[in-house]
Amino acid sequence: MQVILLQRVAKLGQMGEVVNVKDGYARNYLLPQGKALRANDGNIKSFEAKKAQLEAQNLETKKEAEVVGAKLDGQTFVVIRSASDAGALYGSVTTRDAAEAATEAGFTVNRAQVVLDRPIKDLGLHTVSVVLHPEVTVKVTLNVARSPEEAELQASGKSIQDLAAEAEAAADFEIAELFDDMGSAAGDDE
Repeated sequence: MQVILLQRVAKLGQMGEVVNVKDGYARNYLLPQGKALRANDGNIKSFEAKKAQLEAQNLETKKEAEVVGAKLDGQTFVVIRSASDAGALYGSVTTRDAAEAATEAGFTVNRAQVVLDRPIKDLGLHTVSVVLHPEVTVKVTLNVARSPEEAELQASGKSIQDLAAEAEAAADFEIAELFDDMGSAAGDDE
């Protein structure tokens, strides 16, 4: 099916281009989202008549997105989740969780704008893309932790594995000290 793009669509084309797409992609995504029109004579003529208005509107929304993007780029949001001692989450962090964390921090982000490269299934710092406009994408960091205190430690650069190793080393040292004290006490008895 041939469609006229009303805005830039990633990996497809720029505004005003007539492109061939699969029927299902056009019917289920492009047309209902208002990103394209069917390419027939009437729609082509109406698009040409409204082209200047659409380009001006696109430019205005792009400028607004760039202003918000400048504030949002590089931000870190904390997401608290329960996890195992090894750092594996019981579940995963979704686009909805990322959008809610950004909204709580005072930004207007909906879950459709958040792009996860892969599912987030462990504790730590994860970089996530936020698409504010088809031409404006920013990166934010999600700090996934079990508690706010743990989130602060992760933000300072320590990972959960480092903390677990330190705790284990401290426990081993205490046990070794206890056995040394018991050995010297047994030597005193003789």
